[in-house]
Amino acid sequence: LKNNTNCASCGISEDDVIKLKKCTACNHVRYCSVTCQKNHRPQHKRACKRRAAELRDKILFQQPKSTHQGDCPICLLPLPHDISKITLKSCCCKLMCKGC
Repeated sequence: LKNNTNCASCGISEDDVIKLKKCTACNHVRYCSVTCQKNHRPQHKRACKRRAAELRDKILFQQPKSTHQGDCPICLLPLPHDISKITLKSCCCKLMCKGC
C-alpha cells in the first residue's frame, strides 16, 4: 500500500486544495476521487475485506468498561452509566439495560 497521504490509485498527494477521502470499509487507504476509488477497487478488494473483518472483530470482542451498576442479567454486558438507558424490573427488582 502507498503512503496514506497519497491517493492509492493515482498517487497524487494531499494538500490544501486536494483532500483525500478514506475507504469507508477499512479506513486504511485514501482516494482523491470516486473514479480513482473505482479504478483501484480490484486491487484493494481482498485486503479491504480482510481489514474490515479485523476491525469488526476488534469492536465485537472488545471488553466493555465496567460500571458500578453491575451487569445486565440478560445480556451480561455492563449496565450503561446513563440511567435513562437502564430499567428496573419490578417483578424481580433487577436493573436491566433497556435493550433487553
